Amino acid sequence: MTRADLDRALDWAAEEGWNPGLEDLGVFYDTDPGGFFCAELGGNMAAAISVVNHTDSLAFLGLYLCAPAYRGQGIAHALWLHALKHAGARTVGLDGVPAQQENYRKSGFVLAGQTKRYAGALRAGNGKSVTSASAADHPLLIEMERRACGYAKPAFCAAWLEPDQTRFTLVHRSNGTPDGFLTLRRCRVGWKIGPLCAPDLDVAKTLLEAAAQHSGDAQVMIDLPTESAELASHCLEMGLAPMFHTARMYRGPAPLPGPGLHAVATLELG
Repeated sequence: MTRADLDRALDWAAEEGWNPGLEDLGVFYDTDPGGFFCAELGGNMAAAISVVNHTDSLAFLGLYLCAPAYRGQGIAHALWLHALKHAGARTVGLDGVPAQQENYRKSGFVLAGQTKRYAGALRAGNGKSVTSASAADHPLLIEMERRACGYAKPAFCAAWLEPDQTRFTLVHRSNGTPDGFLTLRRCRVGWKIGPLCAPDLDVAKTLLEAAAQHSGDAQVMIDLPTESAELASHCLEMGLAPMFHTARMYRGPAPLPGPGLHAVATLELG
């Protein structure tokens, strides 16, 4: 894909209710410009997919979409097979709709858990010990996120943590040292949080209270993996409602999440 093609694919994602962030395009594309693919028919984009290589050992698949007029013709499946070659021998992860699990299994993917989206207004608080992230914090936050989800995304995280007009990162500090953080970004509808990394529920609560000072009464979405059940329970207690869940699957050795609580950075890039 070109950047313009990806911009169009994100429009498709919005039409499917995936609600991309307003500033996702640049960070997504620049993470791996060779990792975005589309199929064209008669000069029209018919299908899209991304297989973004994060490291020499892991890639993540997302944005698998087909325009309604081209469904059922094998176009998207052919694109799927073509795009997966970009990953080489890497482990490939995805967050896919449960209805497609059997199809993903046929391509060698194995279920590792679920990612569930919760949505609603956050509960405001004083956000004590929370400040905006500084550039000096970034290396530690990138490592914190790697430990939490079990795999590294160095190029993506380095760009994602840079503040933008609609995306910023908040850090919780204990004795002056960062021990948790979240990134909040404005989306086409409301806001999304991701990633969120915290050593325990108290730090996660404080970070969410600080985020509420920015999101106000608007809807906030957060994508929580199976292992963050304690944080999921807190979201329900706050009044956030589960919207849908996806199947987290891997082709190849699955990474092992670390201790603590975390939310997925994006369902598209893992």
